[in-house]
This record gives sequence, C-alpha cells and structure tokens, in this order.
Amino acid sequence: MKKPIINVDNVTICYKAGYAVSYKTIFKNLFKKKDNKVNKPFEAVKNVSFTVQRGETVGIVGENGSGKSTLLRALVGIYHPDKGEVKVDSEKVSLLALGIGFQSRLTGYQNIFLSGYAMGFKKQEIERKLDEIIEFSELGEFIYKPVKTYSSGMYSKLAFAISSTLSTGVLLIDEVLSVGDIRFQRKSQARIMEMINDKERSVVIVSHSDDVLREICNKIVWLHKGELKMFGEANEVLDAYTSFMRN
Repeated sequence: MKKPIINVDNVTICYKAGYAVSYKTIFKNLFKKKDNKVNKPFEAVKNVSFTVQRGETVGIVGENGSGKSTLLRALVGIYHPDKGEVKVDSEKVSLLALGIGFQSRLTGYQNIFLSGYAMGFKKQEIERKLDEIIEFSELGEFIYKPVKTYSSGMYSKLAFAISSTLSTGVLLIDEVLSVGDIRFQRKSQARIMEMINDKERSVVIVSHSDDVLREICNKIVWLHKGELKMFGEANEVLDAYTSFMRN
C-alpha cells in the first residue's frame, strides 16, 4: 500500500476560551470564586483521522464552525495539534486562503518574497516566478505600495497570485473561488482547475459548493461540531451530508 502524502491521526485542536470585559467587571470578579467553565478550552477539532494519497483531491465540508478552516491550517503548520499528529510528506505546502500572511507595512513586492519564504521557497525560486505573480495579480504600480493601502480585492488578488503561481506538491484551498471581480474569478477558477488536474499534486479544499466538490474531489471529509462524521467517496459522503442538512 502506498504511503499517504497527508496523514491526520487522531487530531484534536483546542482554543482557550476568552471574552472581553470592562475594568469594573474585572474588579467585581476579583473576590468571586472562579468559574471553571469560563476558561475551559474549546475543542475546535476532536479526534479527527483521515489520509490523502498523492494525486488525490479531498474536500472538507461541514456547517460553519465545524472546524474546517482550523483543520486546514493545521495541515500547513499554522496550528499545532493539542493531541494526535499531522504528517505532510512534502517540502512545500501552499495555502490559498484570504486574509493570511501579509505584513501590512511592507509593499506587495516585499510580501511576495515573505510569503514565498514561508512556503519553503528560496529567493532564486521566487525571483523566477516574480514577473508571472505580478502580472497575474493585475496590481500594476500598486505592487510597490504598502499592502495597508490595498482594497480587500487587491489584497485577495495578490494572495491568490502568489499561492497559485509558486507550485507546491500539496495545495490547500479555503473558500477562494470568489476572489476579485467576475472576470478575475473566472481566471482564478481556471488556474485552480489547472492546478487540481496535475496528477502529481495533492489537493485539500474547503468549499460550500456541492457542484464543485462533486466535479473535482475523489473523497470528502465531513466534519460536524469538530468531529469526523464521515470520510469516503465524494458522491456518497456529499449525498449523506446534503440529506443531513436538509433535515
């Protein structure tokens, strides 16, 4: 049996619960008995296990708050499991997700290198792809301006251009099928399909689009309240998930 490129083994990821309070409330609570429930860690992902084979495309579905994005970020190493283990047998992993990784005071140009380094690329490798990234982003002279001056659309275009141009063996996609205006959406979706069709690349995608997942995925991970509800062939799991959501 072939060794999986991604192995998620009994993974649990916790968040420490917290809430905003006023100084007046803090003073009142100084002399009160502590409520252990308030500070009890929240398990965003609970004992989840699955594998991804080389060349497979695996989707992740579930209601909002079910742990999909948390799990995806664990695969790229942003989050570390509190229990269990995540193994990714690839030197380079890219995450296509909005709102991650840029330093707002740096220019778009500088952030290309920063993001590339974080993905495991060397300076020379990034430089070879630099013109293609800038051209695909459609930012023009704004590429030399600080990212804090960008609109959300410009930010998203640059993030997508970087992650989709720097080729990696494992591609993680978190709901980025609607980046930018309609024309750019079509261009970005065509780029994603091109990447997915590469049989040497393994893809894990979070999406709410049933049609997209049925078209591109071999298997589906269904999360419910942080737990693995079902993992198997795409159509079988999506049928069960759709029926569950309707009821």
